[in-house]
Amino acid sequence: MFFGTHMPKLDEKGRLVIPAKYRQALAQGVVITKGQDRCLYLFPIAQFEELAQRIQSAPMTSKNIREYQRLFLAAASDEIPDKQNRLTIPPILREYAGLDRDLVVTGVGSRLEIWDANAWNEYEAAHIDAYSELAEEVVEGSF
Repeated sequence: MFFGTHMPKLDEKGRLVIPAKYRQALAQGVVITKGQDRCLYLFPIAQFEELAQRIQSAPMTSKNIREYQRLFLAAASDEIPDKQNRLTIPPILREYAGLDRDLVVTGVGSRLEIWDANAWNEYEAAHIDAYSELAEEVVEGSF
């Protein structure tokens, strides 16, 4: 399970150093793809394969499903960390998420999200007030 927030930098070649606490879980490879809200999703390869299987088993007769499959799977890029624990983020994905130099990597359970630092700060500021109200809907009876 992934959780926590880290603030790495993207180097001039578009590489991200994997935060130390995630290295073992990601050592066998990852898949990076477009996420919602203009961030990137990063999955361990086995987790992505399970998710891709579920996405592919959805009925192609649904226009929404076809559109989601296209955008989610077409952008996916499998990557293996180098010896310095760096992952290359393909240019098309960097452009989609507006990644420059300063990043925020957040652990959200089954995946990591990679955000441009300014975009994350704006997102968090816009949603923090509604956070307490969401708890009742998301984890009913837990608090």
